Amino acid sequence: MFGSVFFIFNRLVELVFLFPIMGMMAYFVHGYLNANMLTPPYILVLFIVSVIAIFWCLDTLIRFGNTKRSAIFVAFVDLCFLGAFIAGVYELRFIANQSCTNWDGGSVWVSLGPFGEYGESIHNDYYLHIDKTCAMLKTSFAMGIMEVIFFSWTAFWALWLHSRDREEVIVREKTVRRRSHSSRRGHSSSHRHRSSSRSRRQPYVV
Repeated sequence: MFGSVFFIFNRLVELVFLFPIMGMMAYFVHGYLNANMLTPPYILVLFIVSVIAIFWCLDTLIRFGNTKRSAIFVAFVDLCFLGAFIAGVYELRFIANQSCTNWDGGSVWVSLGPFGEYGESIHNDYYLHIDKTCAMLKTSFAMGIMEVIFFSWTAFWALWLHSRDREEVIVREKTVRRRSHSSRRGHSSSHRHRSSSRSRRQPYVV
């Protein structure tokens, strides 16, 4: 019970932060699609991972009974997401120490496309909000780090659920064996009692 509550709570927290990540990354993906440009990895990786992670989290919550039965697999997948979020955060590492009040795009100015150099050349609305671009990337970076922590916790609680499930199975098996053993002993004792009764009641022949 204790592990199940913590697992569900951590899953819900993951979802709370996954939706903003997906929304912000979708904003950038939409801008690149409108400009007919390839989305750079530092946006695409985090977007794809967050979308898949949302479906995974919802599935493990809705079918929690199956989650408990296959907890070791759930822990493995969560560790895979942990690694994927580490990759996404690594791709966005350039934004970590940037100041969004006077950001000029830095080393990614060209790859920002409609939000950077290309946007400046065509004077679109995305380019005019460079500080907003910086703030959204930095927020996604921070939330990505938080998801790394959250998925490590849910992987731990899934492993804990697996160990508890094994303990319960062992306890049930021991209980069944004891009942079966006592039943056999009772049957054997009853059989011996009936045999001895029959031997004592043998007919007397003159």
